[in-house]
Amino acid sequence: MSNSNATKFGPASNSDSFYAEGFKHTVQTPEWLSKRGLNAYEYSFGRGVKMKTETAQAIGAKFKEFDIALSVHAPYYINFASEEQERIDASVGFVLQAAQKLLELGGQRVIFHTAGVGGEGREKSLQRTKDSLKFLAGCVHRVGLTDTMFCPETMGKLNQIGDHKEIAQLCKIDKIYTPCIDFGHLNSRTFGGLKTEADYDEIVSYLLAELGYERINNMHIHFSKIEYGKSGEIRHLTFKDDKYGPDFAPLATVLRKYKLNPTIICESEGTQAEDALEMKKIFFGK
Repeated sequence: MSNSNATKFGPASNSDSFYAEGFKHTVQTPEWLSKRGLNAYEYSFGRGVKMKTETAQAIGAKFKEFDIALSVHAPYYINFASEEQERIDASVGFVLQAAQKLLELGGQRVIFHTAGVGGEGREKSLQRTKDSLKFLAGCVHRVGLTDTMFCPETMGKLNQIGDHKEIAQLCKIDKIYTPCIDFGHLNSRTFGGLKTEADYDEIVSYLLAELGYERINNMHIHFSKIEYGKSGEIRHLTFKDDKYGPDFAPLATVLRKYKLNPTIICESEGTQAEDALEMKKIFFGK
């Protein structure tokens, strides 16, 4: 297990450069990351949990060998605010499937989207999401997956449940929940609202006040520059973008100020490993 008291950096999925160098399979990823000084990785089950057990165990063994902290992203088509119980039941199933596969991989964190805002409006959709996550927590306790961290993610579109205050409310439901704060998403839903240290400090200090140091010290962070429009998020960019932001340096200052050691995953479009390394250099001042 990686040192839990150190900030970790890594990509979501494999960079274009991984494949350009002739690598083809995620079992090769841990050594590739380690040689670049990265120590975290997020595997996406966005389109379904379809990995065979023997494959998961082989990949997991390599991540353990190179001491890379592994998280997984549950399927994207989750909606815990659905008015259809079958859809909520399916969403619970998707998260539990991802968690079971994570166990085979030897990782610790499942990241998941929460919900869209339905026709009933934001307040009722949020309440429905809370009820669904209470049910999910009960399932997690029953199947014995309480050592896994379940991380509801802040979302980038205005018609989605998932600003940082809503995610904090959801995480209060049960100790199994730890926030995944996607600062690119928050920047998108505020139309470029994250610019200064004070902007980041407002979010981080709120989370600390609501959830306490231990949970925020261990929080999961997604970071990338994202193009946004009137409805919020449009598409992920690379760190070369100088129009949309946000920038990582002010966040790094705030994280150091509060002595926080999260896992930081870069979701840049194609350059995620390179941009993760840039964040690491900014954070540690190298």
